Amino acid sequence: MKVVTLGEIMLRLSTPGFTRFVQSQSFDVTYGGGEANVAVALAGYGLESYFVSKLPTHEIGQSAVNHLRRYGVSDRFIVRGGDRVGIYFLETGASQRPSKVIYDRADAAVTTLTPDEVDLEAAMEGARWFHFTGITPALGATARRTVTEAARAAKAAGATVSCDLNFRKKLWTTDEAQATMRPLMEHVDVCIANEEDADKCLGMTAGATDVHGAELDEAGYVELAKKLKREFDFEAVAITLRESFSASHNGWSAILHDDKDCATPVRSTRYDIQIVDRVGGGDSFASGLIAGLLQKDDTRDALEFAVAASCLKQTIPGDFNLVTRAEVDALAAGDGSGRVQR
Repeated sequence: MKVVTLGEIMLRLSTPGFTRFVQSQSFDVTYGGGEANVAVALAGYGLESYFVSKLPTHEIGQSAVNHLRRYGVSDRFIVRGGDRVGIYFLETGASQRPSKVIYDRADAAVTTLTPDEVDLEAAMEGARWFHFTGITPALGATARRTVTEAARAAKAAGATVSCDLNFRKKLWTTDEAQATMRPLMEHVDVCIANEEDADKCLGMTAGATDVHGAELDEAGYVELAKKLKREFDFEAVAITLRESFSASHNGWSAILHDDKDCATPVRSTRYDIQIVDRVGGGDSFASGLIAGLLQKDDTRDALEFAVAASCLKQTIPGDFNLVTRAEVDALAAGDGSGRVQR
């Protein structure tokens, strides 16, 4: 089954271990980015995964392409051009010290990608699914236009379209996000969000939940899922629930509300996670949900697959969720002991 994502892949420079920016003498190098992370995970689940983007022809751009190829993602629709690969710097937090991200992504090649540069009709031909996030439209007017045209092409090709709202306050304001994201929802079938995303991107809130604490208002989330579905006529709404006890210790679960099996929103198994690297946790949920909805007969099973996949990702350094479908199925079935596999 063919799946397509569109977005930016960045150079990730992270401080070793838990060192701070001001003390680190070196950076660990890898690559990542919302939609790229989803594409890699979907390839790992055995799907035919394509990534639409734009990267320079120089060695850093080629290294990013090679990184995607390494994990089975097709680069057929990656346009080559521009001068910059976006960079983000990561300082991994611990205990009560949060992680920090610094972006250096202005004028990255992907911000200049126009709909005319890539054959969107060919990219979407035969696709079962197209996924994008709210990060790419935040990169500028050109990126917004390309995402919109890609979503239209996907719908014309008969693909299901999903969006992970992914609000980033360092990229745009709440007003800018809502002015862009609300109209984009016209093209979206499956909406993925957390409580802050729904508030900042769509202006819809989840009861009394404190996004900076560990208190969840489950009834508020259920009502939020219903409101989102009614307001935008989504086929399905998935909301991730993170209980942040500290940077190192999170509770993790999700709610799904769809037209097929979940007439009322249902909640997944809750996992208690000792965090190794939470970057990409939401992307691993999105990719798990896409794979689950495509490969599972029951949407409740799809939700459990997505949450288990994301739980595992947060134990893996780097942006990518480098797990197999069998490993995710085992955790979703209840094998969370962590015993050595011999």
